[in-house]
Amino acid sequence: MNLNQVTVPALDVAASVAFYRKLGLELIVSSPHYARLQCPTGESTFSVHLVGELLAPSSTVVYFETASLDEQVKLLQQRGMVFSQEPRDEPWLWREARVSDPSGNVICLYSAGVNRLKPPWRVRS
Repeated sequence: MNLNQVTVPALDVAASVAFYRKLGLELIVSSPHYARLQCPTGESTFSVHLVGELLAPSSTVVYFETASLDEQVKLLQQRGMVFSQEPRDEPWLWREARVSDPSGNVICLYSAGVNRLKPPWRVRS
């Protein structure tokens, strides 16, 4: 099994598409109510779908991995993105930064290296 995509709600699909394209995703499907974008590495996709209102602030966090987190954040800040969390080292051995998309969905850009799949506390089979 392989994760294909995650879909998040959007109050404004065009604004959301612009945001995710700025992150580096490539637009592959576009309509007034739905858009799908492909991640720049691998074959994963990410979608937004139009909603009339957000039922509640989302507690879901979507993670996008990058090998050069600090440089990526600086580039995105130069493009006008405002991060709610600057890159920082976390106790779980990942380096993370956070930004929200136009609909308030929390996006975490991170770098984890080997600790993404093989942290020191990994469950042994």
